[in-house]
Amino acid sequence: MSEYITTYTGKHFKPTEPDPELFDIADIAHALSLICRGNGHVKTFWSVGEHCICCAKEAKARGLSDRMVLACLLHDASECYMSDVPSPFKKELPEYNEREERMLCMIYEKFLGSDLTPEEKMQLNAIDKAMLWYDLTFLLGEKQESEAPELHIDLRYEVRAFGEVEEEYRRIFEEQLITVQNKRI
Repeated sequence: MSEYITTYTGKHFKPTEPDPELFDIADIAHALSLICRGNGHVKTFWSVGEHCICCAKEAKARGLSDRMVLACLLHDASECYMSDVPSPFKKELPEYNEREERMLCMIYEKFLGSDLTPEEKMQLNAIDKAMLWYDLTFLLGEKQESEAPELHIDLRYEVRAFGEVEEEYRRIFEEQLITVQNKRI
């Protein structure tokens, strides 16, 4: 068995020994556009890439920084390299959680220049949780006990072509990265 995965762009990436030089937005955008939310247990396909795009748009609509818009776009990028695990099972896997957190930190450091601050993590978590509320309601048909969180975007669960999602993910990434880098100079 191999110690690496071969990415969309042909890189040999070791998820157990991640090399930040190998993180590639082309791999991230492509893979996330093809990975389904909820382990596929949804009424209609909704990609992790689409979810990340919506989180980024929500951050922008809330008036958060360009850095936070980019962080929201990237917040599930580790799934491109190590997949996701359903939440109930994930709670029982401390090593997985540590590795996922380490990889996300490396992704943020590569593309944002540093890991997220505690305040930024809270902002991202609030957006991610709001999106989850809507995912559970509309993609799974679960009745939620809490009231719908306020969103600042019009969230529509329309299935789009994988390539269209991949292209939009990359476009948002490029726009936000340029803005974030210019602010660092």
